[in-house]
Amino acid sequence: MGLAGAGHQSRRRRRRARPRAGPRGAYRARSVIGTPRVHYRCTDSTNQRAREIAARGAPHGTVVTADQQSAGRGRQGRTWSAPPGSAVLMSLIVRNLGQSPALLPLVAAVALCEAAESVAEVRCEIKWPNDVWVDRRKLAGILVEGRFAEGWAVVGIGLNVSSRVEEFPPELRSSATSLLAATGAELGNEDVLSALLESLERRLSTRPDELLDAWRARDALYGERVSWNGGEGTATGIDDSGALIVDSDSGDRVTLDAGEVHLAPD
Repeated sequence: MGLAGAGHQSRRRRRRARPRAGPRGAYRARSVIGTPRVHYRCTDSTNQRAREIAARGAPHGTVVTADQQSAGRGRQGRTWSAPPGSAVLMSLIVRNLGQSPALLPLVAAVALCEAAESVAEVRCEIKWPNDVWVDRRKLAGILVEGRFAEGWAVVGIGLNVSSRVEEFPPELRSSATSLLAATGAELGNEDVLSALLESLERRLSTRPDELLDAWRARDALYGERVSWNGGEGTATGIDDSGALIVDSDSGDRVTLDAGEVHLAPD
């Protein structure tokens, strides 16, 4: 997909605390998260742009942002749709993955929840594996890609900020939300992005056990009837690798480390 808009590297500087040395197993930061920044008015996919520059050696903490994506991607090959300028669309390059690259989606989800709650009066939950919900509607999505064997990953995030319900595609109006739709608060993308980068910087240095506790406290599926390609059952949380645990209707305890899970119909 060709590039639809020219990008530039932001010279804006944010004052933030120096990152602390993370404990064993954390993602140790060598530079401030969010710098350097490459911004596009429009691009096909921030994850694609970030992957390209990561492969060329872009440093840990580099972030790619866009006002609009023409081919934004979610999990399972789905597209991410948002009206131009209405969402935070960003991809963060993370290096020094340590022993726990599988926990990166959990890092992003917890950071997203905390950032959203810091700028708006919302209560966020996490729908395994990579969605953030407000009132059972999708506020944000996460897509983690990369070359883990080479020590880097890209954390892609789409967070609806100012979309109105009527601006969502008809098929999403009953299942999607934004900070504006949920609270009526009119927020700027840059303010939300700043809160998100600060939250990511903090959570990238969180010990795995603390991260898992924070994620479990927001688990939207715990105790719920769920279905997946292969069965139905009751979700009972996640294990220490981030996999979903389900007590299936057949009596077996099933561990799901990938795939789509939905709330089972009543």
